[in-house]
Amino acid sequence: MALSKKHIYQGLVTIIILVFCIQTDAIAQAQVFTPEDGLNTRGISVQDITEDGRYIASLTSTRQNNLGVNHDRFADPNYISPNTDRFIIIDAATGDQLELFEEDVQVREISWSPDGEMLTFFLLEGDQFELYMYDRENGDVEKININTDKQVASNSLLEWRPDGSGLLFQLRADDWAQKGDSMYTEMTEGPIITQNSEHDFLAWERVRIHSDRSILAHVNHASGAVEELTSEGFIEDVNQAESGAFITFMEVYPMKTDYQRSGDSEYALIKMNMDGSMVRDTLVTRSEDEPDTDWNHAGDHYAFNDEGKVFVRSAIDGDSLEITAGNYEWIEEGDTTEVEYSVARWHPEDTHLLLRSDQGYHLVDNLGEELELIYEFPENRDQEPQRNIVNWSPDGQYLYMTYSARDKWERGLTRYNIEEREMEELIIDSNLYSRWRFSEDGSRMFFEMSDGDHPGELYSADFEYDAVRQLTDLNPWIEDRKLTRSELIEYMDVDGDTLYGVLYYPVDYEEGKKYPLVAYVYESFFNNGFNSTANIYANQGYFVFRPSVNFDMGYPGEAWLKGVTTGINKLIERGMIDATKLGVEGISYGGYATNLLITQTNRFAAAINISGKVNMVSFLGDSPKITTRNYDAAEAGQDRIGETLWEAADKYIAHSAIFFADRIETPLLMLTGEGDWNVPATNQREMYYALRRLGKEVKWVHYMDAGHGAGLAGRVEDYHHHWDTVLEWYDSKFYPEEE
Repeated sequence: MALSKKHIYQGLVTIIILVFCIQTDAIAQAQVFTPEDGLNTRGISVQDITEDGRYIASLTSTRQNNLGVNHDRFADPNYISPNTDRFIIIDAATGDQLELFEEDVQVREISWSPDGEMLTFFLLEGDQFELYMYDRENGDVEKININTDKQVASNSLLEWRPDGSGLLFQLRADDWAQKGDSMYTEMTEGPIITQNSEHDFLAWERVRIHSDRSILAHVNHASGAVEELTSEGFIEDVNQAESGAFITFMEVYPMKTDYQRSGDSEYALIKMNMDGSMVRDTLVTRSEDEPDTDWNHAGDHYAFNDEGKVFVRSAIDGDSLEITAGNYEWIEEGDTTEVEYSVARWHPEDTHLLLRSDQGYHLVDNLGEELELIYEFPENRDQEPQRNIVNWSPDGQYLYMTYSARDKWERGLTRYNIEEREMEELIIDSNLYSRWRFSEDGSRMFFEMSDGDHPGELYSADFEYDAVRQLTDLNPWIEDRKLTRSELIEYMDVDGDTLYGVLYYPVDYEEGKKYPLVAYVYESFFNNGFNSTANIYANQGYFVFRPSVNFDMGYPGEAWLKGVTTGINKLIERGMIDATKLGVEGISYGGYATNLLITQTNRFAAAINISGKVNMVSFLGDSPKITTRNYDAAEAGQDRIGETLWEAADKYIAHSAIFFADRIETPLLMLTGEGDWNVPATNQREMYYALRRLGKEVKWVHYMDAGHGAGLAGRVEDYHHHWDTVLEWYDSKFYPEEE
């Protein structure tokens, strides 16, 4: 049967409509910010800048560049985790970019020569780093064949000699790799593993210490000739005199396992002549006191603090001078409170030092003849904007300070005119600024800037903050995605203290409509910034809230109940949140907080603990590869218990969610990684078995090829499975009627 023109026309219209619908649907889908987008969002890290500020060596990478780590080999001295980047050189004058390699590479210790003509770096080839050099004039990238059979240390420094004649770096001893492999194998494969308190160190600490052993050496980049400067040992804080006449470095002698970070090591400060004689002088004799060294630009004097007094010492003759003598009383009449000073930084010309005290910043000449308070801190410092010094102009006239208001998103850069005693505003607005860098000649500054909702880009400006120029466009595709917008939230906790949190809105938000909310908890939050997690949830139609908490030493577990819930209450009062659809989650310490929080309240519809401990008692010893870290974290660090288990066993129990699992009514999803060296999955397994025993709703997803962060720290497949699991969990708990 022949088709009429009417039927043909109707058919064509139908096809056109179908094609249009398919295309429209594809466009709509493309606009959603997905986990894949989070995996491919690119960031930048400035590695080094030429002295004239013209050329910038940078690395850019995505989250995907850091996946695929073999977490089982954590602490293996011979294992180098994959961490590749795109290696680019940026011309700050023209904005031109040059990629040194066609593919992503793993490089480290990138360093421009003093004249800015050559760039050296270590490039990972196989299982070891090799020394390479980029010649800016001819554009060649060549390997420097160093004349030694020893391997470059995977944690080696790489510093040019002041005259550009060569570089300092570090080597491994001939038998280092073999010893490291033997020690690691013994601890992981046995067949019998014996540990004994008669040894000075925990067995895993002996492995870690071995990883730090190296030989300091010098290489002539033109000939490849290598000169070993030290025997194998523990070398830190290498400093070079600007004249090139000598170097100084710290020799460290670990003595025994240190549970309190009180310094169970000994230290010596060594000076070595670089005239070929390799004559050594001991500037500070070996002792338990670690030398405090703040070197001047010439590298021939250092300042140090001793119980609030500041001294300057010469590396040439060893003489010391107290430059704060006679200046320990408050300037205010009648106040005899002693001032304690610390070193802030050296004057660009080494003629003066900037010191800090509770009063403010002081300027003192390096002979200590005149000390003057040049910048007085505000009386109510906790309420005034935060200012941190990031640079001293080469002419010594200005101190450049970052600026951040404490009650609103007002951020930027200011500079303080030392002579006029005046603060000048360079840029202050609602944008987010970070990673300020300044060229040595005073011609350019570099920084990252974002509106707070988009990924940051690299910018440059002159020292007057004029001629501002955007140097990168790292994620042009992101303009086609639906992104969240953020808001600073002010609220009070249960104790009446003012707190702040960051709220991320659902995409396509409609005023007057109530949405589910996911509270992403950790400690305190204030600044916004691009957040992949928030964008993924916002595209699901959720609010994301990052609330802050106040901790009390000894009783940290109360903080999240006091701060998180009150912040959510304020949002509910604004009519924005569906109180029946609340979720809470966190990673690591945030996962621990999540699990502890749901033992204290049943108001959440869903909770997710990602790599967070549940038992403070067993946690003390279930991460052997990080040795004493967990003890220190509980007794004096992030966990804030403040006492040992044997001094306050009740506090350890009170801060362990496992002991209160019977109180949990919130459906709990737990995600772990088999290779998690930080919070082993055995800790969370306790909670899974407990909740199963108690008849509670719980789901445990364990990734065999992942580490700390569960699927987010595994393979690409794990990353996507992690997100699928999390999104399905919230969806099933927020909208159970649709199951």
